[in-house]
Amino acid sequence: MQLLNRYQIPIFIIIAYLFALLCRMEWVLWASGYSDFIWNNQLMISTNDGYAYAEGARDMIAGFHQPNDLSYYGTSLSTLTFLLAKILPVSLETIMVYLSVFLASLIVVPMILIGKEFGDAKPFFVASLIASIANSYYNRTMAGYYDTDMLVIVLPLFAIWGLIRLHFRGDLGSFLIISISMLIYNWWYPSSYTLCVAMTIFYAIYTIVFERKNLRNYQAILFMILAITAAPYTVRLGLIIALFGLIYFRANLLSVRVMIGLFVSVLALFVIFGGLNPIWFQAKFYLFRSLGDSSSVSFYFYNVNQTIMESGRIDLDLFTQRISGHWSVFIAGVIGYVLLCFKFRIFLVAIPMVGLGFLALKGGLRFTIYAVPIVAMGFGFLLFYILNKAKIARLNLIAGIITALALMPSLIHIYYYKPSSVLFKTEVNVLDKLGKIAKRDDYTLAWWDYGYAIRYYSDTKTLIDGGKHLGRENYAVSYALTMPPLNSANMARLEVEYTEKGYTQNFGGKNLEQILKDYNYIELGEFLSDIKKETFSPPLKSRDIYYFLPDRMMGIFPVVAKFSRLDLLNGKEWAEPFFVIATNFAQTQNGIALDNGIIISNDATHIELGGQKFRVNSYIETKYDENMKLNKTIHNIDNLADIYLIYMVDYGRFVIMDREMFNSSYVQLFVLENYAGTPFEPVILDPAAKVYKLKR
Repeated sequence: MQLLNRYQIPIFIIIAYLFALLCRMEWVLWASGYSDFIWNNQLMISTNDGYAYAEGARDMIAGFHQPNDLSYYGTSLSTLTFLLAKILPVSLETIMVYLSVFLASLIVVPMILIGKEFGDAKPFFVASLIASIANSYYNRTMAGYYDTDMLVIVLPLFAIWGLIRLHFRGDLGSFLIISISMLIYNWWYPSSYTLCVAMTIFYAIYTIVFERKNLRNYQAILFMILAITAAPYTVRLGLIIALFGLIYFRANLLSVRVMIGLFVSVLALFVIFGGLNPIWFQAKFYLFRSLGDSSSVSFYFYNVNQTIMESGRIDLDLFTQRISGHWSVFIAGVIGYVLLCFKFRIFLVAIPMVGLGFLALKGGLRFTIYAVPIVAMGFGFLLFYILNKAKIARLNLIAGIITALALMPSLIHIYYYKPSSVLFKTEVNVLDKLGKIAKRDDYTLAWWDYGYAIRYYSDTKTLIDGGKHLGRENYAVSYALTMPPLNSANMARLEVEYTEKGYTQNFGGKNLEQILKDYNYIELGEFLSDIKKETFSPPLKSRDIYYFLPDRMMGIFPVVAKFSRLDLLNGKEWAEPFFVIATNFAQTQNGIALDNGIIISNDATHIELGGQKFRVNSYIETKYDENMKLNKTIHNIDNLADIYLIYMVDYGRFVIMDREMFNSSYVQLFVLENYAGTPFEPVILDPAAKVYKLKR
């Protein structure tokens, strides 16, 4: 027992770390049973953005990348992955799948170390177990989730540990823990700048209110400002070491006048290198949202945040589940945190993380992750506070039982939460073939969801991706996918050539404005009318353009259409397109009843919806033969009707749509393979995804 007490902290860390690690292996065990998730003898990752860093790591291994290909070459996660790929005897794909398992589980380390500073690690050991698998944290750090989230909570927790350690010990080593943690955090995740600034400001306020005579606190603030100043990382590190050396070797020189001079100098450096600019950008993106999404005074584009789940607003029930697994654990955690702050005011320094977590109610689901460890520590503290106050016999046993119950909702969530890989093997096979056909400076046009994966597997350029998908950027691609082939081809050529031209001429991504200027259009309507004509002259071809049309886009096609279905002069949306998919249906006396309330008449001449009957223009059946050639059976019914009915036999799917959606390039090229007489030629025709090459 004495030995256990002596090594309590490392034992707690090892147990908690292994627990977090093993829980993250659940997805691996499940996914390994599906061949669709395996490529190159390894599971594929489950996060779209991960392929951006994968591309960067791949290019770093190769030692080069194409100019203006938007590669994440040299970014933090790409660099770490590249270094590990050089050191470890495993493939790049293996590192991508498992890296988050090992790094994200480190969340338990600073949490237990914080408990050590408070003199009782048991509550924080319990907290580390809860936080390590809380719904929000697990979802964004599980195996296969290859993204910067794996350290996005770990690093600020180390900074908080440093601040708490400084409070209790007052040692100089805490300065380095605080500043180096924040410096690495800023390098690892540049968007952390806002949180780091908030932590610095709040700690300054805390110092003025509660510890205004504590010189160490003011010195810590200097270190924090240096860490977040947007100067080059080597400069920041050098300044941190220089300041540390000054305090360590020449503390006697730090008079009030010298301290004021240091603050003025450090703040001046902060302002010179950008100051609050990144904070304002983040606030505009997540908080001040509207339909309009444009940096232009001329046009209003559709705001992408309206369509992203993780940036959408959430209700209280989901909010509490994401943070703590269950509302009861959440409430106990919040109460415990308040109590913890009353008992130890220094724990107020965690408020910026709590605040950012609660911002999820306004800014979106992704923010819940920040509140996870703080609320968990509140739960652990409250649990042992109550048990100690009640003088419960066999305290550890009771605490263990309650902890197990608190963990149960998150464990159940882990068991049932089984995301698939971003793309299936069949789709990756298509992209791999494309990579052998296309050149590295060619473009693949597709929706932004697939942008990074396309770049990784086909090694071609894309117009939009997970980091470049504002309404302005999405407009042209949405137009190309939802308009008829001729319009689509003209817009695709324009967007690609002007995107490339923009890299040298630097017109700020305002492709549409530049197009109107170069083509001498005064009115947008005239341009949008001319682009539909055969006589329209697109720019000269500088590279090939390929369309990647996956079957999986069928489910989000109405969302894709939104980005080009609005008046750019005022931001008003047009009427919603009629595009309905049904995979669950049954034969009834009145016809085929779909699960969405639509009934298709037995003769397929009309549909019933909301008590009304609508005539069908054409009924089409599609089916692949043994050679995987698409055969179509077309029944023309009423040429004046606007409703089209397609039954995709091999997919077990009915698709009902209006005339506009039927004439779209996606439907014509992917669903029907109607490429004859269009500016497109087929390159790869696979049921999972089809690739067409633009001929003009």
